[in-house]
Amino acid sequence: MSQVQMPETLQDVYNFVGGAWKKPQGTHQPVMSPYFGKPVGTVYYSTTEDVDAAVQAAKAAFPAWAALPLKNRTQVMFAFRDILLRDLDIISHAVSLENGKTIGESRAGIMKGIEVLEFALSIQNTDSGGRMEVSRGVYCEYRREPLGVVASITPFNFPAMVPMWTLPIAITLGNAFVWKPSEKTPMTSLYLANALKEAGLPDGILTVVQGDRVAVEAITDHPDIRAISFVGSTKIAETVYKRSTNNSKRCLALGGAKNHIILLPDADPQMSGQGISDSFTGCAGQRCMAASVLLAVGDVDPIIDQIVAQAASQEVGHTMGAIITAEQVKFLHEAIAQAEADGATVRLDGRKATVAEPYGEGFWIGPTVLDNVKPGTQAATVELFGPIISIVRCQNISEAMAIENSSSYGNAASVFTSSGAMADYVARHASAGMVGVNIGVPVPREPFSFGGINASKFGHGDITGAQSLDFWTNTKKVTSKWAMQNDHNWMS
Repeated sequence: MSQVQMPETLQDVYNFVGGAWKKPQGTHQPVMSPYFGKPVGTVYYSTTEDVDAAVQAAKAAFPAWAALPLKNRTQVMFAFRDILLRDLDIISHAVSLENGKTIGESRAGIMKGIEVLEFALSIQNTDSGGRMEVSRGVYCEYRREPLGVVASITPFNFPAMVPMWTLPIAITLGNAFVWKPSEKTPMTSLYLANALKEAGLPDGILTVVQGDRVAVEAITDHPDIRAISFVGSTKIAETVYKRSTNNSKRCLALGGAKNHIILLPDADPQMSGQGISDSFTGCAGQRCMAASVLLAVGDVDPIIDQIVAQAASQEVGHTMGAIITAEQVKFLHEAIAQAEADGATVRLDGRKATVAEPYGEGFWIGPTVLDNVKPGTQAATVELFGPIISIVRCQNISEAMAIENSSSYGNAASVFTSSGAMADYVARHASAGMVGVNIGVPVPREPFSFGGINASKFGHGDITGAQSLDFWTNTKKVTSKWAMQNDHNWMS
């Protein structure tokens, strides 16, 4: 299925509790397709009582699941992987319909999620704990134990991938998992929940609660939820982190970004033009790893010309997807106008983009390149979350790094250069948790973990990779002795 298609009927989206879809008692809202600007479903919101009922079902299911050997739990995840691959095209279309990505981008997001799932499958072989004879006849060992009921609150921009950062790992480790998808993109949860049920996951181990702020606050406040992960804007990430930790929960909340790319004169023109353009136009710029500011050091105008040409070649509605809401399109238009008022030059104006049929009523803006952006202006400092890149001219690498370091965020930074010394300099001095060298979107591959620093993350550790294991579990230490020994020391 190469083109996003309007469904014949609207889809009702409920909660998934105890292995069944149940209508929550709150209000309901239409699910709008960014491609068509029309409803494609209706999502029903959870009340505090709905969330409590869902958590109680998860709590009841937890003990039997946790008691299973890790290998048995892993077998369910192997079956889950097979189902996702079998239904990859169907799920990709569902993601695109409600989110606005191209189908290729949706497919790639699911495959990244499957990569994390494959890391979860490896836990049975790689996370073996440890046992040592620490003194004659005295042994110490680690035992990893699940927490109980845990939760994840996920954003609109990756309806399948971001849940797959946490869901497979937390469940494989033995937890019961409560998932609150974005109310803007709730329909993907239907496919993931049904796939896990088909894979043999016991009822209650995955719970899906739909909703808005009421559901989020019910999750952060619920006494039976032990840990919460969150991905979204920095403002809400900080709020969720503080509210969760004030309620004595573990919380890892990933926030927003204003990612910088440093472009040096010795960079490969073709690799730079393609890589930087793809970074800010991919997923219509609606990803926390997208390039937002290009720090152009010295004479790099021939490369910038290539970036502009590559971005201009995008076909809106075909090779580049839509913006999540009409309100966000309006905000992006206003941001471009503000940049002009602040003295920037519009090298490529996405407000004038034409849209492929039959998507004319959807939510669109084309790639936009703002040149001569002044440091400190909105275009240089605020996360716009759209296919817009702001070019700030710098005389040298020191000036560029000072601008990068001044950002309150710390998700990603990249450098395009042919110099190993310059690449290492940027990697050492960038104030970012993820750094790319000649890579515009430096997302680590598993088992290397995902996570930023500064105002891009609240909490300790990373959301994927080996660090995530400690977030979703307790480590119990057991010391044992079974016989008296003839010799003694303080450890005996």
